[in-house]
Amino acid sequence: MRQRHSFHLDRAEHSVTVNVRSGWITETEVLVDGKEVAFHRVHGHGVYPLTLAAQLPADLPDEPPLPLTVRLERTPDPGHPLACNLDLGGAVHPMPERTEH
Repeated sequence: MRQRHSFHLDRAEHSVTVNVRSGWITETEVLVDGKEVAFHRVHGHGVYPLTLAAQLPADLPDEPPLPLTVRLERTPDPGHPLACNLDLGGAVHPMPERTEH
């Protein structure tokens, strides 16, 4: 049976979403403002911790994009088996799990 997890956080005037679909194949995608910017696929239930790198687009034309990483880890809580953190500019922000899919 496939399991789905979705994490979301708004930061620096941008929306960051991490979706995980696990089962026979586990797919993890990172979306910034609704556009896929990172993707990972592995056979099985996933290998954790998993870190994916991406960028937030620059708000002004003369600014560089802002690098970000998301890190997924297993937790001991069977109700919430994954935790996700967003590292943006050296600050780590826990990403809450969405309950609706």
